[in-house]
Amino acid sequence: MLTAPRCVLFCGLPGSGKTTLALALAAHGVTRLCTDEEMFARYGRYGYDYPRGTFSVREKPVLAELRTRLSEVLAGGRDAVFDHGLWTRAERDEWRALVEDAGAVPVLVVFEVEHEELWRRIEAWNARDAANALQFAEHDLHRFAERYESPGADEEGGDPAQVLALLQGPAVVQEEGAG
Repeated sequence: MLTAPRCVLFCGLPGSGKTTLALALAAHGVTRLCTDEEMFARYGRYGYDYPRGTFSVREKPVLAELRTRLSEVLAGGRDAVFDHGLWTRAERDEWRALVEDAGAVPVLVVFEVEHEELWRRIEAWNARDAANALQFAEHDLHRFAERYESPGADEEGGDPAQVLALLQGPAVVQEEGAG
């Protein structure tokens, strides 16, 4: 048996608690890669420093760079957390495959938070000048929710407390041919 690095992947809308958990994991030594912070470093705040409607075009090269960095972190044997929402099944499948191709174990965390609470948190973000302050309106949150695909029964997922406990112990994978 070999110990494999783990990569925590998130599934959740803005305001659901992804960054809070990612920061907690980073405090435990997990390498954190955050799309929003990379976007902020390059372009500033969405809807304030760069125009609305340009996020996905600007995000593509950031995601490509994070794919490479994540592969390198995992290939180096380090645990990682990808602080990004992965709203669709296709995105989750893509990132799980990347993690597995790097010889790591993907751990999906699903954040299910009611709209009212999400919007309360986002309103607080909108009042700040920070990397995760994306400056969007409630109708944007509704639009995001329409694009969000809840994980199917066949997608394993855990809650934040389970993930913190999981990362306390090693991930074990069987060597090829062992059995």
